[in-house]
Amino acid sequence: MSVTTQQAIPKTVHDEHVLVVKREALFTHDAWQGLNTDATSFILHVIEQHHEFQPRSLMEQDPRYKQIIPYVVFTFENKYFVMQRQAHASEQRLKSKFSLGVGGHMRQTDLQGSSIFDWAQREFHEEVSYCGALKITPLGVINDDSDLVGQVHLGLVLLIEGDNADITIKSELKSGQLLTLDELNLIADTLENWSSIVLKTITKSSLLQ
Repeated sequence: MSVTTQQAIPKTVHDEHVLVVKREALFTHDAWQGLNTDATSFILHVIEQHHEFQPRSLMEQDPRYKQIIPYVVFTFENKYFVMQRQAHASEQRLKSKFSLGVGGHMRQTDLQGSSIFDWAQREFHEEVSYCGALKITPLGVINDDSDLVGQVHLGLVLLIEGDNADITIKSELKSGQLLTLDELNLIADTLENWSSIVLKTITKSSLLQ
């Protein structure tokens, strides 16, 4: 399959520049598929050495690059916060899907004077209303080339453990609730691909405890 050239895609006047890394820098051999629980340190090093900021409109169509997305999963007392994108949400490729992850694209201003982990926590508070202590643990790195969204994104998955259940979504384009693993598995076929991958890993880890 040929790669769409940048000249073929017009750039809008207000196009945001987002953090990306060339695929060839991230994967020295064949790219893994799924959640790699051992890759976090390596991928963070690669991002530090090889990151660029490119127009998002171009990067959404160019699989030579991966847009880096911190993907934050909130949990409290063995329940997990799941959101649903409404049918009229801006990202049409993910409309009406359920998501376990809070996250978004990274811009140059997001990294000034802070780490990706600081940015992820900041993004979490922008997306949800929550007051309480938080403990952040890296879960791994998601790569999923099975669809057009996954082909141009790479997820840094972080688990945030809260100390209370008082959490709500801020966006009018989404709804949110806390569910047990059993309840999440009942709606597994309606999850976004990344969330489905994370759920399988969390469920397996829970069964091994």
